[in-house]
Amino acid sequence: MTATATTVLISAVVVLGVVWLAILSATRASRLNRLHIRVDLARQALFGALERRAVVARAIAAAEPEATGADALLSAADSAESAAPAAREVAENLLSAAIAHTDPANRSAALTSELAEAQTRVTMARRFYNDAVRDARSLRGRRMVRWLHLAGHALQPDYFEITERVTRG
Repeated sequence: MTATATTVLISAVVVLGVVWLAILSATRASRLNRLHIRVDLARQALFGALERRAVVARAIAAAEPEATGADALLSAADSAESAAPAAREVAENLLSAAIAHTDPANRSAALTSELAEAQTRVTMARRFYNDAVRDARSLRGRRMVRWLHLAGHALQPDYFEITERVTRG
């Protein structure tokens, strides 16, 4: 094989390698973008479910204003809805504890049903959100994504961990 043929062969291999790397990195960047969109949508659904639970908690407190823990429940619901995103987990844990300390016997069947449905929606929304975060973090942890900075300046998504149901103790 002549030097010219060797040079052409090496050049072809390099060009094919660069094209393959460009296609692979574009595919990973696109997937990462879709995962970040999924995280954002799951976060919106989670916060919507949390707000619905706070509304139900507020309705429970309003239905029995003289009941034990009604003021704490109302206060916890207000603080959970108005909490900054960084402090939302703590506020939601306080709301879960306040809900647990109310007496279910004082609630109407409709409010008990609404609360159970709201709690279920929070559980599902949190799982969907944390699954999306796990997938995005997993892809962001891959070598090619890190080396080529395919995530850009997007923040690393964080898990949302709360105590959804607190048992009375």
